[in-house]
Amino acid sequence: MSPAPRAARPGRAHEAEEERLRELGYQPVLARRMGPFGNFAISFSVISVLSGCMTLYGFGLRTGGPAVMLWGWAGVGLFVLCVGLALAEVTSAFPTSGALYFMADRLGGRAWGWYTGWLNMLGLLGGIAAIDYGAAQFAGALLNLQWGFRPTPGATFGLFGCVLLLHAVLNLFGVRLVSLLNSVSVGWHLLGVALIAGVLAAVPDHHQSADFVFTGFVNDTGWSNPVYVAAMGLLLSQYTLTGYDASAHLSEETTRAGVSSARGIVRAIWVSWIAGFVLLVGLTFAIQDYDGTLNGATGVPPAQIFLDAVGGTGARLLLLVVIVAQLFCGNAAVAAASRMVFAFSRDGALPGSARWLRVSSRTQTPCPAVWLSVTVAGVLALPSLYSETAYGAVTAINVIGMTPAYAIPVLLRLRAGDRFTPGPWHLGRWSRPVGCVAVAWVTVVTVLFCLPQSSPVTVESMNYASVALAVVLVLATLWWRARRRRYAVPSAYGSPSEQAEIADGIV
Repeated sequence: MSPAPRAARPGRAHEAEEERLRELGYQPVLARRMGPFGNFAISFSVISVLSGCMTLYGFGLRTGGPAVMLWGWAGVGLFVLCVGLALAEVTSAFPTSGALYFMADRLGGRAWGWYTGWLNMLGLLGGIAAIDYGAAQFAGALLNLQWGFRPTPGATFGLFGCVLLLHAVLNLFGVRLVSLLNSVSVGWHLLGVALIAGVLAAVPDHHQSADFVFTGFVNDTGWSNPVYVAAMGLLLSQYTLTGYDASAHLSEETTRAGVSSARGIVRAIWVSWIAGFVLLVGLTFAIQDYDGTLNGATGVPPAQIFLDAVGGTGARLLLLVVIVAQLFCGNAAVAAASRMVFAFSRDGALPGSARWLRVSSRTQTPCPAVWLSVTVAGVLALPSLYSETAYGAVTAINVIGMTPAYAIPVLLRLRAGDRFTPGPWHLGRWSRPVGCVAVAWVTVVTVLFCLPQSSPVTVESMNYASVALAVVLVLATLWWRARRRRYAVPSAYGSPSEQAEIADGIV
């Protein structure tokens, strides 16, 4: 991997970044106020091991149990790091808010960019729904412990709506506040993981054996094939270790974006990989009663682990740590998704694009895109009102939307060969082998998480992620036929009329 050359003076570096964006065809309109740490922090916050690992922990207990969760985490993390490295290389060459779809368009053509954009947007919006609904579930568990609140589907959805509203409002204040919150989020997550693991190691009188933690296999899915069950159990790891494209989506608001965004992606993955393993080990050793953990009154297995291991007061404090981390995560996810909506609208790809590309003249934030992001996320979570398995499907929507979108630019970069001009951060001779591993892994994962997660397959237990993927692809195809003449990612520098139209229509 090659780092960037020594940085120029801040004023010249800023001018160079803006000129590079113009070379890619876009007029700079977003505030470039995020530093390298802030760029890493947003991807780290979206990954959020205190969100993904915790909200799908109960799913993991049923689909393979401890062995699949821990060894799956180790293996999936390695493959995800390959995907992240390959994507970071392409990001360095094309640092724009459109990120994945812009890369695909430049490397493969308009249709590649179009479908990549729709997949990426599905994943980002599904991510908001999964993260904020998970935060609502944990908030319901805390309220249950404190005041006997009954977390019915309707009550949980109400909390979910409140969380979405909070994140919309916070994102309206501009990227500087988003960057500040993400920087705080890094410390909160790392200290939170250390606190939870430390408390669960020191306080309980009883711990599970190492044999149980690292080799225990549990199948509560209804499927008889252990290989299939273990494959389903990988969803916990793959779902958690997504969202690192946030660094790319915020590149137009990041200083030295060609290097900072690439490094932000890679650092967010490997730091999360280590922190998540520590968290999962700590939780699993502290299980007091496996069946009781799955069927506790709170409806949230990690909350039951806290309650059994450290008592009511300790459980409430640890839950509060997790909930705050999940709120940080959801806020970062809304920031990333709204930039994707803004960029896709800027190129004419969404219905009502003229509205969604507008940017506040006061905060330089795409406010309509923020509201659209949280609204669609709320719609995606509606099935949770009548289906107990809907949350697993929403997380799968996130995975099967995001993960193929990560691989498409990498595949096109491999196909381009020497025609691809690397940015200041690149993999050198490792580019092709790492890229091939990344594409192969994504292919497997995409097929895997479209499959049914439990048996028998009924209306309630069906994996609706495959349905959501099919609907989005059909709608994208129909909209492509109607809109393709107006959809246009600008060529290098763009025409004067394109630049004038963008500048006039954005504010």
